Amino acid sequence: MPQVRRATGPGRVNLIGDHTDYNLGLALPMAIGLGVSIEFTPTDSSHLAVSSTAFGATVELPLDLSADPDALGALEPWARLVGAMAALARPTSGGTVHIDTTLPIGSGLASSAATAVALAEVFGVTGPPEVIARLCQEAEHRAGVPVGLMDPLVCAGGRRGHALLIDFSTLGTEHVRMPTDADIVVVDSGQRRTLRTSEYAARVLECEAAAAVIGPLGSAGEGDIVGLRDSLLRRRARHVVSECRRVRQCAIALSEDDLSTAGAAMTESHRSLSGDFDVSTPALDSLVGELVARPDVFGARMTGAGFGGCVVALCRPGGIDVDEFPMPAWRVEACDGTASLPAG
Repeated sequence: MPQVRRATGPGRVNLIGDHTDYNLGLALPMAIGLGVSIEFTPTDSSHLAVSSTAFGATVELPLDLSADPDALGALEPWARLVGAMAALARPTSGGTVHIDTTLPIGSGLASSAATAVALAEVFGVTGPPEVIARLCQEAEHRAGVPVGLMDPLVCAGGRRGHALLIDFSTLGTEHVRMPTDADIVVVDSGQRRTLRTSEYAARVLECEAAAAVIGPLGSAGEGDIVGLRDSLLRRRARHVVSECRRVRQCAIALSEDDLSTAGAAMTESHRSLSGDFDVSTPALDSLVGELVARPDVFGARMTGAGFGGCVVALCRPGGIDVDEFPMPAWRVEACDGTASLPAG
């Protein structure tokens, strides 16, 4: 039988540009050292025996499992993504799959995308990051979560020391050098969330309704927003349009070591996500307010889809003591994505 295969899918923190991926806009995430590790031991079995440290359970998946959402719906919620990846990637043999993680589940740091890209690696999927990301996105959709491409794309294609500027209208990417004289700190709000039970799908539909009137929101301009008579759709579109502008501004500022401008864009992004897009929470708003009030913090915002999870802050080196918070906090650095690492 083939040898044991191991892979670690990095998590990601999105510096700026949330809810822009499915709107064909811009985002600036980076892959981080926290991640999901998977060990696949092939056997001559016709099943995959999947265990998870995080969920303390084992499930058996037949190799001929259908990728149909109805078939996947019979699985435990945590196992649906594994089942979808196995059904789409079609590993050539059964065996045991063990999943371990240093990413807190439900924190908004892309634990599901990290899992998917690591599974793609151990199941033998090959190709550029875009190909891997599309397969992982399809698996998440089959598992019942209508995610965009941002998370799997950066988890597969990140580069050490750089954020990844993504244009979702073309899937063009540009590696943006991160300043060496600043810290990126992620603080857990303590409020768990899952995209399956949040209003994420509702936001997707609202943006689709706005785009049906004015075209793709990622390429729309401020003047286009006035064409939306519905005030709710106008607010949703205003966030996406203004967020894409902030992403460009932040990427340029970071590449030029202009930390004040980059931080201001991040903080304004949070205000937009909270006020226009309604995906923040009192816990996230309070944590952002606490952080931006500190003299060594350039800016802070919620990161990820919202409805709970983490806040990301840009600060001077040592400007935030990660041990002072009641919930976990991490000083993170940009790392390589799974597809940029050798197999094994």
